[in-house]
Amino acid sequence: MAAAPGVRVLVEPGVRTSPAAQQQRTPPVGNNGEVTDIPRRAVSRTAKLAALPLGFAGRTVLGMGKRVTGLASDVISAEIQQRTAEQLFSVLGQLKGGAMKFGQALSVFEAALPEEIAAPYRQALTKLQEAAPPLPAASVHKVLAEQLGPDWRDRFVEFNDTPAAAASIGQVHRARWREPGYGPSGEPNSRDVAVKIQYPGAGDALLADLKQLSRLGGMFRAIQPGLDVKPLLVELRERITEELDYELEAESQRTFAAAYADDPEIFIPEVVSTSPRVLVTEWVTGTPLADIIREGTEEQRDEAGRLMATFHLSAPQRAGLLHADPHPGNFRLLPDGRLGVIDFGAVARMPEGTPEPIGLIAGRALRGDADGVVAGLRDEGFVGATDEIDAEGVLDFLRPMLEPIAADGFRFTRAWLRAEAGRLASPRSPTYQLSRQLNLPPSYLLIHRVTLGSIGVLCQLEAKAPYRSILERWLPGFAPVA
Repeated sequence: MAAAPGVRVLVEPGVRTSPAAQQQRTPPVGNNGEVTDIPRRAVSRTAKLAALPLGFAGRTVLGMGKRVTGLASDVISAEIQQRTAEQLFSVLGQLKGGAMKFGQALSVFEAALPEEIAAPYRQALTKLQEAAPPLPAASVHKVLAEQLGPDWRDRFVEFNDTPAAAASIGQVHRARWREPGYGPSGEPNSRDVAVKIQYPGAGDALLADLKQLSRLGGMFRAIQPGLDVKPLLVELRERITEELDYELEAESQRTFAAAYADDPEIFIPEVVSTSPRVLVTEWVTGTPLADIIREGTEEQRDEAGRLMATFHLSAPQRAGLLHADPHPGNFRLLPDGRLGVIDFGAVARMPEGTPEPIGLIAGRALRGDADGVVAGLRDEGFVGATDEIDAEGVLDFLRPMLEPIAADGFRFTRAWLRAEAGRLASPRSPTYQLSRQLNLPPSYLLIHRVTLGSIGVLCQLEAKAPYRSILERWLPGFAPVA
């Protein structure tokens, strides 16, 4: 399809310099215009995912054989962990759909993994957050024509065929959106936009992948004992329909943008145009948090952490919504110092704001009110109405988790998160036994998961900030603690 007169269709320099280079860059396309070398059919996708537990079983048998030869069991376990992690994230990275979405959700917990296990594939996790194999231009143009009409090119002054980013269910292209009127030199008015295009067949792929991934709990326990992926998968399945609906995402983004209009610290890009499978928004120029985690200064990391905590805690009160996808790829540190936030496909609707009991219970715990803490937990369903539980034990269980808000300032670190993960996951720990007496009410599941994910990113950033004062401002019920 040739470009319309006056419309520049762009590619990155060098991408199409030769047929060989083009063939290497762009996956083959089937008769229907869809990619053929990215596994999309249920059979091929299931086969790739099914190969994961088979490989894990083989490594486990190998480990048993090595034990017979006398190698130390901790060395064998570390080797199995590393090989399992490498295979797991390699396969997740090759697939779009649910596997990619799950890889992104899991990646925010990378900071909790033992360093000797996390280091070899930390780079692979970052790639899961920021990149995936791209759709070819022909498939992109087909989706645009279906969603924006056959004259879609007339809406743009420029459109870059090379994706700027790709993720689990769609990819983003940079373009210049045609605005009404012309400038002094006769050029049409325009502005930079991000064009998010949903992969054909993304919904079917999501459902098939998540169904298969639910069978792989043993692999994740091999990487991180105590990591229960089933609630995460259940939650992801429940949100598939919402994330596939770009018009619903646009509505959420508009709500956030209105709540943070002209905010000096948080920037939400404007929605320009929307359809069920194409979303056009204002382009956000900034440094991705993944880059700041990898090579940012201490000042940048601290400020990014402060801004992210501010956004996470203020959004339910200001917008009645909670951004529910807190991985580094969804945040940018802008040149003017603000935090840019993108991707509003996954949100929790909280029209009443954050539940006040969260702040009340946290405040009681910091004051040492063990009975008050248990009473609050019982009222909210964390403890059964008639269950006997050690109040002081509950307070001892919670205190280390509240360390980040026990003082005016706190630095999140990977070591702190690993220590907490070990404390909560070890069957020999008293806190492990007590935790089995606590429930997580369904109404708190998403808040809990988003909070853990945000803490995971703060630990990747190793960010220091006055988190307690942020809670005092934005968390209902959390009164200043002397």
